[in-house]
Amino acid sequence: MDFLSFVLRRIGRLLLTVLLISTIIFFVIRVIPGDPALVIAGIDATEADIAAIRAKLGTDQPLSAQYFQWLSQIVRFDFGKSLTSGELVIKLILERFPLTLSLALMGIVISLLIALPLGVLSAVKRWSFWDYLGMIISQLGMAIPSFWLGIMLLLVFAVMIPIFPLFGSGTLRHLLLPSFALGFARAAVLLRLTRASMIEELSKEYVVTARAKGLTENMIKFKHTLRNALLPVVTIAGIQLGYMLGGAIIIEQVFSLPGLGRLFLYGVYQRDFTLIQGGVVFVALIFSLINFSVDLLYSLLNPRIRIS
Repeated sequence: MDFLSFVLRRIGRLLLTVLLISTIIFFVIRVIPGDPALVIAGIDATEADIAAIRAKLGTDQPLSAQYFQWLSQIVRFDFGKSLTSGELVIKLILERFPLTLSLALMGIVISLLIALPLGVLSAVKRWSFWDYLGMIISQLGMAIPSFWLGIMLLLVFAVMIPIFPLFGSGTLRHLLLPSFALGFARAAVLLRLTRASMIEELSKEYVVTARAKGLTENMIKFKHTLRNALLPVVTIAGIQLGYMLGGAIIIEQVFSLPGLGRLFLYGVYQRDFTLIQGGVVFVALIFSLINFSVDLLYSLLNPRIRIS
């Protein structure tokens, strides 16, 4: 019963978050840029042209009517039609989303493969070679922009040493370099967190008790301590996955990948407001679903969370 109420509370929070983001993007699109019809029509458009575009966008109606119509569409996952191509926005998004999701998932896997082993080794062998190596990698990951790393990877491994393809998205080899460029910076955050969390757990009383009982150091560190140390890492890794979906916009440009990032940038360049607002709400929904999944996983790993 406690778990069910926990899930229902998290679902309510998810729906509220998506509602707030939908409301914010609705008013931002309509208020801050001014009249979208004027932007789309251009300076040489006639009043009739502008009126036709307003009718097409629905901006000739009162703002309250536009808002409730927008909410009714969002509930049905109807983001409208693209102003430039005339295709359904949800169709365009779903066509590009698998590539961006694959890129983000590979990025988080690479981050974990770098961060977890080095973070644990840095904690259990403090001030050793592994600890210094972890510090260097974390500093580099925090300092190097993902787009610059992507350009350097292309220059070295696709031009100077042509191991990977320069452009394209058809195979796994096309995604390895952009995934590494995307995941390396996130690995720095997870590495620091893993190290700090592991050091904190090793200083707790249950470790002293386990040693007093005669348990081996490997059993203490990698069975008992590591499990508790990974709890905050799970939460941050889920959040990092959500950030990678947004960070993929720049990486997709660098590697010419036809994902969501390039689609949304095209919408910005073309002043396709329907595509922009639909894309923002879709990404916000995915981000909220990822956080919801992380909350559930965390509550299963640590039942005290859902009780509190």
